[in-house]
Amino acid sequence: MTRNQIMKIIKDQNVQFFRLQFIDINGFMKNVAIPKSQIDKALDGKIMFDGSSIDGFVRINESDMYLKPDFNTFVVLPWRTKDGVSAARIICDVYKSDGTPFEGCPRVNLRRVLDDAKKMGFTMNVGTEAEFFLFKRDENGDATTETHDTAGYFTVDTDDEGIDCRRDIILILEQMGYEIEASHHEVAEGQHEINFKYADAMTAADNTATFKWVVKTIAKKYGLHATFMPKPVFGINGSGMHTNQSLFDLKGNNVFFDTKDKLQLSKTAYQYIAGVTKNARAFSAVTNPLVNSYKRLVPGYEAPVYVAWSASNRSALMRIPASRGLGTRVEVRCPDPTCNPYLAFAMMLTAGLDGVKNKLTPPPSTDVNIYDMTPNQMKRAKIANMPASLLEAIAEFKKSKIAKEALGDHIFEKYVESKEKEWDSFRIAVTDWEIENYLKVY
Repeated sequence: MTRNQIMKIIKDQNVQFFRLQFIDINGFMKNVAIPKSQIDKALDGKIMFDGSSIDGFVRINESDMYLKPDFNTFVVLPWRTKDGVSAARIICDVYKSDGTPFEGCPRVNLRRVLDDAKKMGFTMNVGTEAEFFLFKRDENGDATTETHDTAGYFTVDTDDEGIDCRRDIILILEQMGYEIEASHHEVAEGQHEINFKYADAMTAADNTATFKWVVKTIAKKYGLHATFMPKPVFGINGSGMHTNQSLFDLKGNNVFFDTKDKLQLSKTAYQYIAGVTKNARAFSAVTNPLVNSYKRLVPGYEAPVYVAWSASNRSALMRIPASRGLGTRVEVRCPDPTCNPYLAFAMMLTAGLDGVKNKLTPPPSTDVNIYDMTPNQMKRAKIANMPASLLEAIAEFKKSKIAKEALGDHIFEKYVESKEKEWDSFRIAVTDWEIENYLKVY
């Protein structure tokens, strides 16, 4: 997308309002809205904002920051067209007042990590599968955990009452340029999934962040609340974000594919798997960033609790889908959709490349249901558990040898600070469980 193409679309579709979007370290999409009169200034990267107001950015004496737009992310917002007047958005990198990229911007950080991979001869492709729930709102418009359907996995009309909302989400995404591959009702009541085509890692991160925004926006138009919370309801499946990833060489060949291997996986693929296995517990604080994330990562609900890999086994942390050739990939199943995709991709790529750089060998494939294995069998197979809490995940993250390499000093320090604050807030809170179990007894 060129500047001239953007200006033509603005003219042809009567774009009068313009959103400059960026991402904070917790993965929340932010924006500065401007009128058409400021579009030239915006495209020049001269729109300033107060960075001290954004969690994890800068102190008040360093607050002036600029938004440098990525022209390829420009898109007209279909649901914001009214009476012939349109609005558009463009995603930006955050720059400091001296004109240099801000190291605390997740997008800037991911670009740095991708540039390092490129120096090794690799590009990364990613495809995410973000699950979500649709819940009713109460008479005040507040979210509940009451579903408006009783459907299950792959259920069809009329039980799947979320199908109309899901249809409109898909139509909007297609108008925004997404290639939708499939959609369906998920296992739990009120749970859904929409799958779109993989892309290069930066585009995939942009697409994932935009996808969550669109889902929430359209759900609200139906009087529903869409949530990507990992475990909103006890006793049923939570929402994950399976992340399919592969490495390509600079000529466009999938370097995970090798016809000579039994599984048609290359040495690079095995090394990447070994790197993810080695570092999975360390990157959990980023791929599963909430206190609630660890209510999902428990046995019995199809969530991956154990650090293992398999060509087919869905109880393992990593699965190798059947597709080969350009489609050869590693599916990492632990992330949940509350993660910041820019940070999560940076962490997982750095983890995998740690295996490639050091020529690591992965453990044997685990092709039995790990949930049925005894503790002794798991110990003999050297299968580790994922962290059981955010506190444990933070501890693993802090001692990781790759965390600062993946996130840089600024994001690493601010992220730890944010997550420790979140855990401490949870630690001192008095929960409903405590009231129910202790109040009448003691």
